[in-house]
Amino acid sequence: MTRQFAIVDTTLREGEQWANAHFSSADRLAIANLLVQFGVEYIEMTSPCASPQSAADLRSIAALPLGNTKLLTHTRCNLEDVQLAAECGVAGVNILFGTSPYLRQWSHGRSIEAILAEVGPVVRFLQERQIEVRFSCEDSFRTPLPDLLRVYQAVDLLGVQRVGIADTVGIATPRDVERVVGAVRNAVRCDIEFHGHNDGGCAIANAYAALEAGATHIDTTILGIGERNGIAALSGLIARLYLSEPESVAGYALPMLAQLDHTVAAILGIQVPFNACITSETAFAHKAGLHTKAVLANPSTYEAIDPNAFGRERNVLIGHRLTGRHALQSRANALGLELSDSTIVALAAQLKAAADDQPLTLDEVDALLRSSTLQAA
Repeated sequence: MTRQFAIVDTTLREGEQWANAHFSSADRLAIANLLVQFGVEYIEMTSPCASPQSAADLRSIAALPLGNTKLLTHTRCNLEDVQLAAECGVAGVNILFGTSPYLRQWSHGRSIEAILAEVGPVVRFLQERQIEVRFSCEDSFRTPLPDLLRVYQAVDLLGVQRVGIADTVGIATPRDVERVVGAVRNAVRCDIEFHGHNDGGCAIANAYAALEAGATHIDTTILGIGERNGIAALSGLIARLYLSEPESVAGYALPMLAQLDHTVAAILGIQVPFNACITSETAFAHKAGLHTKAVLANPSTYEAIDPNAFGRERNVLIGHRLTGRHALQSRANALGLELSDSTIVALAAQLKAAADDQPLTLDEVDALLRSSTLQAA
């Protein structure tokens, strides 16, 4: 995947749709500033039509010096919405229309022909004001492929910067994404943005599959928050890209990932998930004796991601019944204690027996090691 791509972080739009999310103006500003510092190419914010404060905050952030990051908003495909978006000073507008039979029947009631008739004036309005345009087919993976390609080819001819492929209800697999994105890539000249929900647990895998199939832009949110189960998490996508091609993410301020996750978690009043890629408290924690022995000798044995690249540190856990003598010896060395191999073996057995009841704290392990030194003296 030795080519360029762009991250469209939509924490301030999709993320706000998570059930327990409510960002104040100060929150929005703080998150936007962190995303700019991290280096995402795009920040997407809630439609200014959503509320008076949404419009005011969009204007405020659009007026900031955002460096190389472009500010987008997300609206329905109608002139009233995009007119207000343009007045707010955004660099781009992401417009959408539901194209699946479900949404055409139960949401807006329009045919494919009617949708295409409404797209043209909206796109031209934005183009006349030199505002970047993305048109997305909502619920793309439940839209018949001939309908999907018909819409995308029509808007491509209008000259939009990119089309959006949205797995709105999270039903796609990586193979589905490869098939649909590949078909669209062969049908249009413009860029392709992918937005994938996590209802089936495939959001990050699907985002990566989209890039491999020809997508150029990927939507993420901090912590993966969003409608229902959210979308691809920024830290998760970065982890996947780093594992495949570290140089592809070298342009981002990688040590800021943990700050991003912990900042948003604090705003939301939640914990960073224990299994969050790179940023969780246990992302680089090693416990099993077999693992710790190898990691202490060569970290790459059980670490495919270098914690140092992300400003993190590995943690070799030793106060538990799975600990090994090599981990205990390493701790003794760190404390400047000289203990024989036989002493370490005996201490490991003692520690394991004690930890069968409950894990020992690091202070308790250190006390055990020091007491053995005193006894040996």
